[in-house]
Amino acid sequence: MTKLLLSLHVLAAIIAVGPVTVAASMFPPAARRAVPAGADGPVATAVTTVTLLHRICGVYARMGIAVPVLGLATALAMGVLGDGWLITSIALTAAAAGVLIAFVLPAQEEIITELDERRPVDRRNTVRLAMFTGVFNLLWATVTVLMIVRPGSTTGA
Repeated sequence: MTKLLLSLHVLAAIIAVGPVTVAASMFPPAARRAVPAGADGPVATAVTTVTLLHRICGVYARMGIAVPVLGLATALAMGVLGDGWLITSIALTAAAAGVLIAFVLPAQEEIITELDERRPVDRRNTVRLAMFTGVFNLLWATVTVLMIVRPGSTTGA
């Protein structure tokens, strides 16, 4: 059962978190290339791209709820719920979710609103968004390393 839960947890992380990290990272440069709605040709395509990237982030973020749920089930089956590496990973996962929900997605929505209202995108907003996206990605990278290395674990690595 543990192997099945661990496999599902890893698959959920790859399938759900991977697209969010990629789409969120692509969003700021795509937003800088976009111009307000109402334009034709490649510019309109750029606005469509920004909207699609935001949608990918939102949909896969909701799917990402499966990652900690399956992770907790796996940890329970392995008997490692009290291990420091796991508690740290849980805290970092919560922080990553918080950054995504509180900063990344709302900033994307704000930029899309600017474009929909035919206003040019403020570069400071895209830079700030890129920073929050980088923090989100760094938190997930740290969780991934902790899941692999498991410092202090007696379950073997």
